[in-house]
Amino acid sequence: MPSFPLLEAIFIFLLSGVRPSHPLQEVHVSRETIGKISAASKMIRCSAAVDVLFLIDGSYSVGKGSFERSKHFAVMVCDALDIGPERVRVGALQFGSVPRLEFPLDSFSSPQEVKANMKSVVFKGGRTETGLALKYLLRKGFPGGRNASVPQILIVVTDGRSQGHVAAPAKQLKERGVTVFAVGVRFPRWEELHVLASEPREQHVLMAEQVEDATNGLLSTLSKSDICTVASPDCQVQPHPCERKTLETVRELVGSALCWRGSRGTDAVLVALCPFSSWKRVVLTHPATCYRTACPGACDSQPCQNGGTCVPEGLDRYRCLCPPAFGGEANCAPKLSPECRIDVLFLLASSAGTTLDGFLRAKAFVKRFVQASLGEDSRARVGVARYSGELMVAVPVGEYQDVPDLLRSLDGIPFGGGATLTGGALRQAAERGFGSAARTGQDRPRRVVVLLTESPSQDDVAGPARRARARELLLLGVGTEAVRAELEEITGSPERVLVYTGPHDLFRQTRELQGKLCSRPPPGCQARSLDLVFALDASASVGPENFARMQSFVRSCALRFDVNPDVTQVGLVVYGGQVRVAFGLDTHATRAAVLRAVSQAPYLGGVGSAGTALLHIHDRVMTVQRGARPGVPKAVVVLTGGLGAEDAAVPVRKLRNNGVSVLVVGVGPVLREALRRLAGPRDSLLHVATYGDLRHHQDALIEWICGEAKRPVNLCKPSPCMHEGTCILQNGSYRCECQDGWQGPHCGKRSLRCPQ
Repeated sequence: MPSFPLLEAIFIFLLSGVRPSHPLQEVHVSRETIGKISAASKMIRCSAAVDVLFLIDGSYSVGKGSFERSKHFAVMVCDALDIGPERVRVGALQFGSVPRLEFPLDSFSSPQEVKANMKSVVFKGGRTETGLALKYLLRKGFPGGRNASVPQILIVVTDGRSQGHVAAPAKQLKERGVTVFAVGVRFPRWEELHVLASEPREQHVLMAEQVEDATNGLLSTLSKSDICTVASPDCQVQPHPCERKTLETVRELVGSALCWRGSRGTDAVLVALCPFSSWKRVVLTHPATCYRTACPGACDSQPCQNGGTCVPEGLDRYRCLCPPAFGGEANCAPKLSPECRIDVLFLLASSAGTTLDGFLRAKAFVKRFVQASLGEDSRARVGVARYSGELMVAVPVGEYQDVPDLLRSLDGIPFGGGATLTGGALRQAAERGFGSAARTGQDRPRRVVVLLTESPSQDDVAGPARRARARELLLLGVGTEAVRAELEEITGSPERVLVYTGPHDLFRQTRELQGKLCSRPPPGCQARSLDLVFALDASASVGPENFARMQSFVRSCALRFDVNPDVTQVGLVVYGGQVRVAFGLDTHATRAAVLRAVSQAPYLGGVGSAGTALLHIHDRVMTVQRGARPGVPKAVVVLTGGLGAEDAAVPVRKLRNNGVSVLVVGVGPVLREALRRLAGPRDSLLHVATYGDLRHHQDALIEWICGEAKRPVNLCKPSPCMHEGTCILQNGSYRCECQDGWQGPHCGKRSLRCPQ
């Protein structure tokens, strides 16, 4: 039998025509930063005297499609070049088997001519003889160039699969002072690109397939050498982690198969196991660092307030996605006096009944308001008048636009003494308080008189107040409980009256006054300290859409509180298949931070248990260790559809017994019996027909919370003592008796025992 040579089965997969489905160079940054990088490319301009030569691979291994992308990259770079005979000159040379000059550097003197001729370059084909093209430049220099009297930049666009040696000619070019950029195309061999590129190589190796990114990378490197400049000084070149990928053919052992071979000297045929392999293309990843220019974005300054989301629209434009309560406001800003076009006349009682102390308190309040409300962009104008028997306009409306000057003028207003003739002061304020040249019609800002008094009037106020309101004056009153009824008569509504109990309470009225001046919704318990926790039903019975409606409702409620560590603290717990603390009481110190965090609370799904959630709040949220403040009113608001509330009665009672108020907001066409049992002795239950109707019950919820905030507080409920310490009330305060092994005001430190 004839002998047979050893057979080896080889399977070859030809994938060279496959286009990559993923980027071959990927910068690991956020989508927002990618936008900044793209936009920054259009802000870099190169106008120095420099010669730029594009050496473009036109071989068959690149292919016509990638060749066209190489030309597109060159055109994009030319957009940033100040092309002219005395500034930037551009030339192009294509290579395949041999180099071919497309146009020398001195051919065209305008960017339009250069780009038009670059686009008209025809694909050449042939082998990838990169080394021959480099040797051509070593012999002849830059065609049409200025003989190294200006910086020379060579931009090699290739797949890095040369069929000759490139290291030696590339090194010689760089030694002559030529700056070489190696720009990959198709499936580049990055090792060869690194050999071609100048140092530092990370800044001189790019990928033409991502045109805007590659253009930015090239111009960023040139800007560091003063060849190019960026339009904005705030733009900076920064390093970013990135990955470079390529497609390589590798041989892989697949297995063994029977094969036959002849034996020398005999006619026998031997059977043996022979290995067989396959060839396949694999994507190889090369970690790298990419240097890119990024300019500050429109959203970097966080222009959207009160939990609004900034959406960039270009480098210098943006729009705000606002919570419902601020949907119509620029930058989601509240309608405070800086955004409200008003003329305000503060009318200060300066009579003997008010006393000097009362007058000084009123002046201090006006100063607080001015400091809090007026700024460079304010559209509110302020004036101040005092009265006793007669009205004296001390600071005409709008006389001072500079806040320090206005404050100094307030200091100089003297106390008058005498009778309290509030009615006469209102009549004179309406006639001459806003000047004789007051504007009329639509051009006139809203006019407001803010009356501050602690003394009942000694003349009639009803008639003058009615005539003042008839002149379209908004009358607001600020005073003590002794003049509440009179102020309500003057202003025409209890909603336009602010009552204070003492000096500190007066100063807390500033924000509420701002709201009334610009007709904001009535504020919540702005001056009351409160620890407030919302518990949201995030179970499958509620669903993601209704959960989003609850989030919107909580955001709107939070807008009504002065969120900071000294006044109102807000926490949020969500529950479904599990209980999760979205954020604790001491997590966020501002209202804007709370609004953002509410928007980010997760929908959980699963089967919810209101009882488990309330126990979690009792044990792990409403505690001193987790930010609850001793001596501060505490409230929990539960929003639920009612399913899973059957086990909540005992936890609700436990919270209430521990000094925590609980309001249950039940949503659904029929109020479930399980929810009715949670109302408690003060009927702390609110029924809402649908989740869409929640917004109509916001005022009722705020009223309940504010009512609870005014209730007396037991300093030992919940107990501020940790580690099972005992809280003992003592002389209007409390103290903690600690268990063995603990010490400190709240039993939070381990005691040190001496060895016996």
